[in-house]
Amino acid sequence: LHYPLRRQRQMCIRDRYKEIFMNYCKTIIPITTMMILITSCGSPSADSKTKKIISDQEQLEKDIAMYQDTWLRFLNGETSVVNEERFQEDVVVVTSQGDLVGIEACKKHYMNFLTGFSNIEFTIPEVIGQGNRLVKHWNFKGTHDGDFFGIPATGSKVDLSGTTLILMEDGKIKQEQDFFDNLDFYRQLGLME
Repeated sequence: LHYPLRRQRQMCIRDRYKEIFMNYCKTIIPITTMMILITSCGSPSADSKTKKIISDQEQLEKDIAMYQDTWLRFLNGETSVVNEERFQEDVVVVTSQGDLVGIEACKKHYMNFLTGFSNIEFTIPEVIGQGNRLVKHWNFKGTHDGDFFGIPATGSKVDLSGTTLILMEDGKIKQEQDFFDNLDFYRQLGLME
């Protein structure tokens, strides 16, 4: 007979603690939430940090759009896009033979693709970035029917994928370095087994 009463008393105590806890939560959690909102949302440092993040993200998106537009237009024959509006005057193209510096050196380097190949199909599946650095995944297809960096025409078709590391400065291209499988490229040209 005492057992059911004891159990009933334990349940009452448990219910009372539950009620106290729920009242605590109803009071403390809204007050804590309000204090967090008051101290963080309107603070000048939070606003300026948010604005900087948004500004940086907008600049990154502009850089990516300009970069993609530049190379898609260039490899479709519009070579005038390699200019001081899109490139820093001291732009650097990093190559295994040494750095090429300046807009004209950059243009001359990439002109080899236009003079060395016809039927060019150039695509950029993806460009990602953080801060002032971009990474471009690209694919180049064409027929090697002209001089390409001193390699005479072979008539071979190539399908080459690679990656380019890019450094941007003030919304312009500051540095580029291309990476691709040279052995595969030479095999496609028929220059290696």
